[in-house]
Amino acid sequence: MSDPLWAVVRRARVSVVEAPLVTPFRIATGQHTTLENVFLMIELANGIRGFGEAAVAPHITGESVPRTRDNLKKAARACEGEDISDPVSFLRTFRAAFTGNHAGLAALEMAVFDAWTRARGIPLWKLFGIRPAPLSSDITIVIGTLDEARTAATAFFRQGFRVFKVKVGRDMDLDVRRVLAVSRVSPRAGIIVDVNQGYDAAGTLEFLKALKARGVLPLLLEQPVPRDDWDGLARVTRAVRGRVLVCADESVKSLEDVRRAIRLKAVSAVNVKLMKSGIIEAEAIARAARAAGLELMIGAMMESSLAITAAAHLAAGLGGFRFVDLDTTFFLKGPSARAPYLDGKGNFGLADAGPGIGVVPPGFA
Repeated sequence: MSDPLWAVVRRARVSVVEAPLVTPFRIATGQHTTLENVFLMIELANGIRGFGEAAVAPHITGESVPRTRDNLKKAARACEGEDISDPVSFLRTFRAAFTGNHAGLAALEMAVFDAWTRARGIPLWKLFGIRPAPLSSDITIVIGTLDEARTAATAFFRQGFRVFKVKVGRDMDLDVRRVLAVSRVSPRAGIIVDVNQGYDAAGTLEFLKALKARGVLPLLLEQPVPRDDWDGLARVTRAVRGRVLVCADESVKSLEDVRRAIRLKAVSAVNVKLMKSGIIEAEAIARAARAAGLELMIGAMMESSLAITAAAHLAAGLGGFRFVDLDTTFFLKGPSARAPYLDGKGNFGLADAGPGIGVVPPGFA
């Protein structure tokens, strides 16, 4: 770069942004009624800005907005005047400060990588690969009534979605009927079932047996048991091997976790999320899982278009993600929902993406 100060951080700012949801996003362990996320902006000496987002999910990770905001404010002050020309080395110095707050770490890494790639004039996906793989997201059917599931699935099917992720885990009988209802109104569509830790191994196998008796076999079964029940995960995986993929989500938050999953042969797939581990470790998790022959899903918390698009860059650049669950912008209202490379059917087109992530969050335009 001709400008010797191009990688020096001139200033950084943290902001909490709230956005309304179209409908409450309900899962087995809790729900979101609004998006309330923490955003970080860093500005380089040449005026280029990078943006990061921390999607805080207290009912899933135990993190909080105040702690995330405070951690990012400390990091923002520490960034000012620093050189990010070697972004990975720079970011590694912050990891210990975000112990137990990986959503905050994800926001910092996202902002630094966004600024660095914008300054270099390349899209974010080029950090991870030589060409972007096509991505097509599923759409989530949240926990609710039978009529709500049927109505939502019908509308999304007409919109063009062909893979449905049905949230279950509170009422098995109703869960079975909801999955069947979604299947009936979306002929030949793929079905993913996400239990979000709501069953145990015996209950999961009973649930799958009930679906099979009615002619429905999910493509993927996500986190069927509590996160620390590795024996339960392995039991389900052994029981359905060759018929249904079993995916770890809450159980795999780190590289250490995915190595344990591989060693125990506990699952056949892993859901990679930036908010669980940060971007650098998310890449390592994905590479380790793929090397072990596990299928990959790219997922998200309740994220705006900024973090969703960053996750899409990672998945597209790395490639090999059979399952894509980057649909939360379809549940948001207002500018936070505007994703520049995502169409109304859930398809991401990153081949012609501009520099960086490509999204400026509300309040920073």
